[in-house]
Amino acid sequence: MALLELRDLTVRYGGRARAVEAVRGVSLTLDAGETLGLAGESGCGKSTLAMSVLRLLPSSATIDGQILLDGEDVTTMKWGRLRAVRWTTAAIVFQGAMHALNPVRRVRDQIAEPIVLHADTPPSAAAVRKRVDALLAQVELPAAKGEAYPHELSGGQKQRVMIAMALACDPRLVIADEPTTALDVIVQAQVLSLLSRLVAEQDIGLVMISHDLAVLASTCRRLAVMYEGRLVEEGDAKQVIADPRHEHTRSLAAAFPTVGDPVFRYAPATSNELGLPDPPSAVPDDEPLLRAEDVRVTFTGRGRREVTHAVAGVDLDVRRGEIVALVGQSGSGKTTLARTILGLQQATGGRVLFEGEPVPASAKGLRAYRRQVQLVLQDPTSALNPRHSVYESVAEGLRIHKVGGDERAHVAAALEAAELRPAEEFMPLLPQQLSGGQRQRVVIAGALALEPRVLVADEPVASLDASVRGEILALLLRLRAKLGLAALVITHDLGLAWNIADRVAVMYQGELVEVGPVDEVLSDPRHDYTKSLLAALPTTGEQ
Repeated sequence: MALLELRDLTVRYGGRARAVEAVRGVSLTLDAGETLGLAGESGCGKSTLAMSVLRLLPSSATIDGQILLDGEDVTTMKWGRLRAVRWTTAAIVFQGAMHALNPVRRVRDQIAEPIVLHADTPPSAAAVRKRVDALLAQVELPAAKGEAYPHELSGGQKQRVMIAMALACDPRLVIADEPTTALDVIVQAQVLSLLSRLVAEQDIGLVMISHDLAVLASTCRRLAVMYEGRLVEEGDAKQVIADPRHEHTRSLAAAFPTVGDPVFRYAPATSNELGLPDPPSAVPDDEPLLRAEDVRVTFTGRGRREVTHAVAGVDLDVRRGEIVALVGQSGSGKTTLARTILGLQQATGGRVLFEGEPVPASAKGLRAYRRQVQLVLQDPTSALNPRHSVYESVAEGLRIHKVGGDERAHVAAALEAAELRPAEEFMPLLPQQLSGGQRQRVVIAGALALEPRVLVADEPVASLDASVRGEILALLLRLRAKLGLAALVITHDLGLAWNIADRVAVMYQGELVEVGPVDEVLSDPRHDYTKSLLAALPTTGEQ
C-alpha cells in the first residue's frame, strides 16, 4: 500500500458556475522512504495540491477525486480524525519560515505545541523539553536556540526550526513547500542535505515543491512537473531533466543558468528577444561613477561589549554602464554595504564617492544624491503600498523630489521603460491585481521615474518564478544598453551574476575576498570561500 496516493484529484476555487480549476485530474503515488519533487511556476497548482493532502485549503475550495493517506481517504475524514492525522501522519514545512513562525513566542514553545496537543496523555514539562532538545539536535541546532525568538535566528536556522516542528510527532509523510526560497547557496545546500538525511534515517516519504529543477534533482529520486493545473511530465528525476519531453519542463530547465557555461553569459531565459549587442559593448575603463573607499561599519551590542564588524574596510567601484554583482551568503555584510552606499547607514570609517565627490551628509544633499542612485527592493509585495495604484506608486518619488513637468508623462515614460505596456492600462491597477513580475517592474519603474544614473538592486529576483526571473534580468540588461544605467546587484545567486554582471565582488565576513571579471572569478576562483559557494550550487546532473 502506498503511503500517499492521489486519484484523479481536481481542486476548484469558487462556485461551480464560475469555478477556477487549480488542479486538474492529477494522479500520483509516493511510498515510504521515497522522495518526489513537484515542479512548476506560481499558479500551476502545486501548492494547492500539497495543501489539499491535509485539507488546508480555504472554504472556497472544492475537492474531487481521492486523497489516500495510508489507504484512508482524507476527503471523507471527519474533523476529529483529520485533526489527529495532521502532524502525526503527515506534516508540512511551509514556504516562508519568518511568516509561519509566531514572532512573539520562543522557538522552544512553538516546537512543543504539536507535541502537547497530540499527546494521548499530557506529557510532563521535562519530557517535552527533552523531546524539543532532541528535535533541535536532529536538525543540527544547539538546544540554546530554543530560547530564541524567530527574529534572532538566521533564515537557515528558521527553516530548520520549521523542519523540527514538522518532525515533532514522528509523521510518515513530510511535504516541504519551497523550503529553500531566498536562502543563500550554502544554507540551501545544508537544508537539502538535512532533508535527504532525514528521509534515509527515518524512512519518511518526502514531497518537495519548487520551481528550481536543480534543487529537486539534488534531493528527489522522482520528479513530477505541473503546468496549468495538470501533470505534464513524471518519471525518474535524472531522466526527466536530461531528456525533458514537455515544453514547460524544458523552459524550467533553461531558466537557471549553468555557471561556467558561455551559453548563459548575458543570456537570461526569456520569451522575448533581448535586442542587445552580442557580446555587450565593453565598459569604458574610466573613473568610477560610484566608489566605496575603505568603508567600515561597526555595530556595538548591549553594554558596548559585543562589537560586530559588519563591513571591514571595503573598496568597491561601479563604472558608467557597468553591472557589478555583490555576492555572498546571508550575514556577509553585503546589504549593510549597500545601505551605506545609499546613505541609509552611517559609515564608521571610510567614505563613499559619487562622480569623484564625497556623498553629502546633509538632508538636502542626500536627497539630490538619492535621485541619482536609486534602490530597488527585494520583495515587491512589501515595497508597494497595497492601497496605492501603480500610478501613485511610481509618482511618489517624483513628488518627493519635486520633479517638474507633466507628472503623468513622467509616470508613463517610466512604466514604458520598465516594459509595462501600454502604460495607461497599468496606471489604475492595485498591486494585488498584478503578477509578481509585474510588481517588480512597478518597483523598477518607480526608480526609473527619477532618471537615475545607478540602480542598487537588492536580491531583485529572489522571490520570483523561473521565467519571470529571466524577464527581470533581461530588463536590467536592456536598461543598461538603452539608458546607460549602471547597477550594483546584491545577490546570493551566482547564476544571476553569471547571467548579467560584468564584474563580481565576493563578500565574506565583512570583507571583499575576491573581485574581478565574472568570467575569471567564477570560472577560476582563487579564494576558498568563492570555491565553497560554487561547490554548494545544486546541479541537475547530481542526485
